[in-house]
Amino acid sequence: MALVALMRPADGFWLALPLVLAAVLVPGRHRPVLCAALAGGLVAGCAPWIAEAYTHYGGLVARLHRAGEIQGGLGWNFAVDDHLRALAGRTLCRPCDIGWENPATAVWWAALPLLAAGGIIAARRAGRGAVALLATATGLSTAVPYLFLVGYAAPRFLLPAYALLAVPVAEYLTHLFARTHRARRPAGTAALALLLAAHLGVQLSVLSHVIRTSQATGARFAAVAGALNRIGVRPPCVLSGDDAVPIAYYAGCASRQTAGHDASITPEALRDLARREPVAVLVTGGGAAPPVARGSRVVPLPAGRAHLLPGAVEGSAAPTGPSG
Repeated sequence: MALVALMRPADGFWLALPLVLAAVLVPGRHRPVLCAALAGGLVAGCAPWIAEAYTHYGGLVARLHRAGEIQGGLGWNFAVDDHLRALAGRTLCRPCDIGWENPATAVWWAALPLLAAGGIIAARRAGRGAVALLATATGLSTAVPYLFLVGYAAPRFLLPAYALLAVPVAEYLTHLFARTHRARRPAGTAALALLLAAHLGVQLSVLSHVIRTSQATGARFAAVAGALNRIGVRPPCVLSGDDAVPIAYYAGCASRQTAGHDASITPEALRDLARREPVAVLVTGGGAAPPVARGSRVVPLPAGRAHLLPGAVEGSAAPTGPSG
């Protein structure tokens, strides 16, 4: 509990919720110890986050508000369909306004609730119902914020939920195997192996797609970073605009945004910073430059263009045209 709360305090709350309810509702002499352990772990994990809220953010409410801004606003956000689309190989789907590219990748996701429900029933008959039910409730609870409170999707968000739901699913598969007549078990085992092989085949296909996309994206970022270094945008330097965070990593620069969920500097402060070190605003494709780039020099890049703010890189590259 302390580790989860230390990594993400909100996740610690959703993990603790069903466990505390179980400790309170289920009679037993260990109830006080369980509640104290859960509460103690939650407080220990959240303590550094709370301390930083007062030392760096102006208080707990201010940090919670800023955390919500970075996530694009926390509240009712139905993201189930976003997660379905992300299963096709999107490591981050934000904003998740893409089409459903490959529905076959979500077949197992649709089957998961049915298998888990069957596992709870089977576990109850075997005398292990409480364990399966608690694992399922905890898994569902950890999934709630990412399915209904965050307006985008990434498959890794639901990994803890999948791990917990594997408990009732295993109960159901074990039950099916035990109920199968001995003469039919080889056929049942073969059918299960084929289903597992098909599932792994789909997952390997998704993995292959992700690897190809990642390699192509990394090569594009490296090419843009190399072009920036050659025109004088070298460390110490600052990048802003489209894909600024990953390209800044490749170029050895810092990244600052003047708007959006990653906003960390005002346009005026960014222009002032350009007088001391190179600052470039990146624009991909034919998109319009942000207001902060007005009056800057435009330099073409392998994938878009860079607007060099007046200051530290004056004279390092010939202007190719006025800022749009």
